[in-house]
Amino acid sequence: MLMAQSSEPPLFAVLVVDDEPLLLMDAMDLIEDAGFIAFGAANADAAIRILERQPDIRVLFTDVDMPGAMDGLELAHAVRHHWPSVAIIVTSGHVRPAQGELPADGIFFPKPYPPKGMIAALRDIPADVLTCGIAAPPSHPELRDEKPTSASKRTTPPSG
Repeated sequence: MLMAQSSEPPLFAVLVVDDEPLLLMDAMDLIEDAGFIAFGAANADAAIRILERQPDIRVLFTDVDMPGAMDGLELAHAVRHHWPSVAIIVTSGHVRPAQGELPADGIFFPKPYPPKGMIAALRDIPADVLTCGIAAPPSHPELRDEKPTSASKRTTPPSG
C-alpha cells in the first residue's frame, strides 16, 4: 500500500507508554502513520525522563498495567500535576478506571482500541493544548526511582 507523502510538518508529539514491546511499537506506528511524532517508554520512570527532556510532547498515551514505581494511572496524575497542558489518554485491556480515577479531562480507551477512534481522539485534542508553550519542569525525583529503564524515540516513519 502506498502512503501519500506530505510536506506538512508533523501535527504534534505523543508519548506512548506501554511495557509490552509489541504493543508499544504498534501504537507508535499507528501514531506516526497518522502524521504525529511518537516517543516511546516502557514504564513510568522512563516516561518522566522523556517528558523532562522533550517539551514538545503534547499528549501522553499510557497503558494502566505497568511495572515500576508507578502504574499508568499514577503516571497520568503525575503528568497532569507537573505538565498540566499535556492531554492524557489512558488505555487498558484489564481494568476500566472507575469514575474519578482518571485525571481531569483524561480519556479512556479499552484495549483493543479502535485505531480510527484513537487517531480521531488525537486529532480532537484542543488547539490550546497544541499551541501553548510547555516548558519542561525541573527534575522531579519524587516521581521516579533511579533504576535504569528502557526508552525509545522514533521521529521518522519506518521505511518500507
